[in-house]
Amino acid sequence: MTAQKMPQRSADGTVGKALEILDQVAEFGRPVRFGELLAASEHPKATLYRLVQTLTNQGMLSFDVEKQTYAPGLRLVRLAHAAWRQSSLAPVARPFIDKLSSAVGETIHLAQLDRGQVLYVDKRNATQPIEMFSQAGKIGPGYCTGVGKAMIAHLGDEAREDAIHRQAFFAHTPHTLATEDAFRAELDEIRTEGVAYDREEHEPGIICISAPILSETGRVIGALSITSSMQRQSLEGLTAFRSILLQTANDIAKAAENWQFPS
Repeated sequence: MTAQKMPQRSADGTVGKALEILDQVAEFGRPVRFGELLAASEHPKATLYRLVQTLTNQGMLSFDVEKQTYAPGLRLVRLAHAAWRQSSLAPVARPFIDKLSSAVGETIHLAQLDRGQVLYVDKRNATQPIEMFSQAGKIGPGYCTGVGKAMIAHLGDEAREDAIHRQAFFAHTPHTLATEDAFRAELDEIRTEGVAYDREEHEPGIICISAPILSETGRVIGALSITSSMQRQSLEGLTAFRSILLQTANDIAKAAENWQFPS
């Protein structure tokens, strides 16, 4: 895998540049050589090297001398675990998605919205697991995933507009809603129906039904989905899980009342 070039955010200064590098290393999904980072970076070689060395010295990156590769460091791992406990809905939702998984026998996803995109924070595999993109910790598109659509549809007007403008609208499959107008129409339907569907829009053969997790004031704090494949299920079959899905989302919302979820 190669990383895409990351745009510079000069207004964020050195800290912003350092965070871009951490994003790049994570995006590779494997230990990466400096030359690969350089090819994916818009920073001059000297600047990139200085930042990489600083991150390594601070434990945010680790360096394998023998293989000459960089990977996320243990300090970053500790911070990630702290963020998972304090800012992730996953610890609160765990018993509820365990129960839902046992009841329906399909794959369960728990997600939160991150700048218009989907951050998968937990997952339970189906009784008979199927291969798919989503894994806890991965980022997915908001416009063509059930959880993404469920969350964006229930945002306030200003936040919803911001999320819409952040979408790439790339056609992952022939079923992808690849235009802003089509996406907006879908969001209107979702707000009316209360649930969203992924109709093979992100991955061929993968379908889901999803519901938002809303606070008492209607604030979006996450989304939950029941996911399957066209080989073993149908959209009509998933619709049969609508009641238990909505009940579980409501139960998670109630359990999260005292959780200081991030904006």
